[in-house]
Amino acid sequence: MSGHSHWAGIKHKKAKVDAKRGKVFSRCARAITVAARQAGGDPAMNLTLRYAIDDARAENMPKDSIERAIKKGTGELADDKPIEEVTYEGYAHGGVAVLVEAITDNRNRTSGEITKIFEKAGGSIGRPGCVAWMFTSKGLILTGPGQDEERVMDIALSAGAEDMSPAGDGFEITVPPEAFAAVRSALEAAGIPIESAQVAKVPQAYVSLSEADARKVLRLMEALDEHEDVQKLHANFDIDVKILEKIQAG
Repeated sequence: MSGHSHWAGIKHKKAKVDAKRGKVFSRCARAITVAARQAGGDPAMNLTLRYAIDDARAENMPKDSIERAIKKGTGELADDKPIEEVTYEGYAHGGVAVLVEAITDNRNRTSGEITKIFEKAGGSIGRPGCVAWMFTSKGLILTGPGQDEERVMDIALSAGAEDMSPAGDGFEITVPPEAFAAVRSALEAAGIPIESAQVAKVPQAYVSLSEADARKVLRLMEALDEHEDVQKLHANFDIDVKILEKIQAG
């Protein structure tokens, strides 16, 4: 996998946190509220809530905003717009499979808008289950630059990680969901910087893209990522770093 880029790493590098902070906080709040509503407001007993809170903290979301989102989920605060989780599955150029996780207060509106984004980018929405089978839940941790590969690998594998590969100036560590917290904590305790960490849907196999298809697929992914209801995006494309650099250079 060295010398290649997938959506998790590309999105992290392209993020414009300051410009999108309000939108990022809204996204995090929705995820926290839904998680708390489904399994309670105690992160020690609700792993999904714990991950959602971790994501929010990684974005520097204020503590009071996190607590307010939890209370909305548990019913301690009124929520005049009930929200629900919905997943969309589709295809992009080059036969790329795309999985979209969203949270919405209006399923019909969101479905229409997501479908339009796919169609405008030359993709298509598929039936439920058409691509979900290609993905498996895994923890993905991206480390910061300047770290010794053997040391990072030893710490990660000892804590329960499955695999590690170069990703830009750092490393991408793949972790079983049940070991996600342990691996993350072990890396943090060792002083290894973590640029992003999430439980995501990892493809079982990747589709290598030409420059032309890569440009089209990235346009679709970016348009989906801009939608306010979209929480997480997963895709099985693989772009050579040299091609990605050429695209990013314009």
